[in-house]
Amino acid sequence: MTSRASNLLFLLLGAVSVAIVAAILASTGVFDDDDPSAGGGSAAAAKTTVAGTGGAPASVADIYERVAPAVVFVSAAATRQALPSPLPSPRGRGTASGSGFVIAADGKIVTNQHVVDGSKDVRVRFGEEGDPIRARVVGEDPSTDLALLEVDPDDVEGGLKVLELADSSKLRPGEATIAIGAPFGLAGTVTTGIVSALDREIQSPNSFSISGVVQTDAAINPGNSGGPLLDAEGRVIGVNSQIATNGDNQSSGVGFAVPVNEVKKVVPLLERDGKIDRPYLGVSTSEAPGARKGAVVRELLRNAPAAEAGLRVNDRVVSVAGKPVAEPEDIAAAIADRKPGQSVEIRYVRGTQERTATVKLGTRPAQARR
Repeated sequence: MTSRASNLLFLLLGAVSVAIVAAILASTGVFDDDDPSAGGGSAAAAKTTVAGTGGAPASVADIYERVAPAVVFVSAAATRQALPSPLPSPRGRGTASGSGFVIAADGKIVTNQHVVDGSKDVRVRFGEEGDPIRARVVGEDPSTDLALLEVDPDDVEGGLKVLELADSSKLRPGEATIAIGAPFGLAGTVTTGIVSALDREIQSPNSFSISGVVQTDAAINPGNSGGPLLDAEGRVIGVNSQIATNGDNQSSGVGFAVPVNEVKKVVPLLERDGKIDRPYLGVSTSEAPGARKGAVVRELLRNAPAAEAGLRVNDRVVSVAGKPVAEPEDIAAAIADRKPGQSVEIRYVRGTQERTATVKLGTRPAQARR
């Protein structure tokens, strides 16, 4: 994790009161004290996709009318202690809740991992008046805060509507955004804003960094977690995940969404395996001082791959797997398409001497070590 991500983590954590036990990362799920009983894209999906018309720009009301039937309220029986937190929280049963949206006609639904968080009892509700139906957890990826659910389409009255996924790499700051979800349990709530910034970093539920995140000023509150962030044509550009808060756990105008292009990569893997084993170096870096390019090693975890290969604190990494490293984020990008057990070459500068090390990638642990 880079130092830049650590600074953002402080922003998200520092203002959250201990009482906000379900959202200690400022993630936007809701946690109730009530009893838990309360309460890949299929090729066929294109036939029922709801999105822009391709003509004149639609109004927010028009987009909402088309898109809302594909947005669901998600509730999951959970234990509070299962939610990662650097602060103590009381144990107890309850119901975590958030939002989600349909991505395939076979019943696949995307939500945030921190909403379901290992729950074996997940239910979704279509519309404000519909009855909750049981959903199967296909897979979870805490490293991106994404989870994939599945419902039986025959259980959905009126049939399933499917949202179209946009290309988040084409987003520009200032473009319109629309958020639909269930803040504070109020299903079917719509808010609007703009893309405030791109390429932000936030902390995932397992304390690793999520990069390329979309920042928006559309009002996002507890319960919006897992709901879609849409563009002006009603296409999904991200999955609402976290907010910066001043301690009241309400929207501050600074919300964060996992980019939809990450969803496109993660969903097929969750469909296939139910989880994702990610490559791991075990090194924490920061930007190189001055105008120099590269990433400076600030911490090496004992017995982790980078340490075993001979890297040391203050080494400046300049390339990984043949890809130049201009800043810390480039290291993760360079190994993203590799698998645990594969070897990569790392070039680094120690003092004035450039060196090379061959590193056998490990498997990312379930929780980042601190």
